[in-house]
Amino acid sequence: MKNTVLTLQQRKQKQQKITMLTAYDYTTAKLMDQTGIDCILVGDSLGMVMLGYEDTVSVTMEDMIHHSKAVARAVKSALVITDLPFMSYHASVYDAVRNAGRLVQEGQAQVVKLEGGRAFCEHIKMITQASIPVIAHIGLMPQSIKTLGNYKVQGKAYQQAKDIILDALAVEQAGAVAILLECVPAALAKLISELVNIPTIGIGAGVGCDGQVLVFQDMLGMYDGICSKFTKTFAPIGQQMKQAFTEYCQEVAQAQFPAPEHEFSIDETIIHTLMDEFSNSKKEE
Repeated sequence: MKNTVLTLQQRKQKQQKITMLTAYDYTTAKLMDQTGIDCILVGDSLGMVMLGYEDTVSVTMEDMIHHSKAVARAVKSALVITDLPFMSYHASVYDAVRNAGRLVQEGQAQVVKLEGGRAFCEHIKMITQASIPVIAHIGLMPQSIKTLGNYKVQGKAYQQAKDIILDALAVEQAGAVAILLECVPAALAKLISELVNIPTIGIGAGVGCDGQVLVFQDMLGMYDGICSKFTKTFAPIGQQMKQAFTEYCQEVAQAQFPAPEHEFSIDETIIHTLMDEFSNSKKEE
């Protein structure tokens, strides 16, 4: 069965953890979906791990639509969530609704995610009224990296922690179907998870959240950019890939690949006939 936003709500009510990973292409999303994962996030993190940008700010709507469509084509059961990129919703509520609609209509997303708390409640409300579910992303918000200066834990001081709680309560009231909490102290994330009635998804926010998400390149050791404390390498796929690429280059250089078992055969008499034919024609020239 296809997961929906109701699936997430039921997970929270039953105290069953929600599983989520990022994906940006058909092949990866298909493999993930076959594991029974609850959600796949087409994150604007693709700017860094797929496109080589220094941050997520350069990602466009066209980028998000392109990758979202690829993921959606692969998925049969997981809930597909797609990020609204930088400046696709900041200028006006109209832009927010219009671009959320594009992610659903053109990108085949089921849910959109935007970064922001109280300042974007009207945006969340109007997107929701357009029958598009919204996940609010609070705590560390990568799209604000130019203001923050660096990627650091949010909510360690009293007022900052209180502000994050107020953001969580406000986005729930505005109609958000879930909250993503990034890089906040575990105890604060647990408290927020208890205060709100909608699911919380943590990334660097401790085990007290209702679910967890990671960038798949991080959990497979494939990305050598920013290394966060909260990531865990579940399999050293990145190292295995480099080893495989190295072996491939060596075998090609040494004429060990392709081997006879990788080749297609032809009747030797045909080859001899062709050799004679074309050798004679070349001599005539």
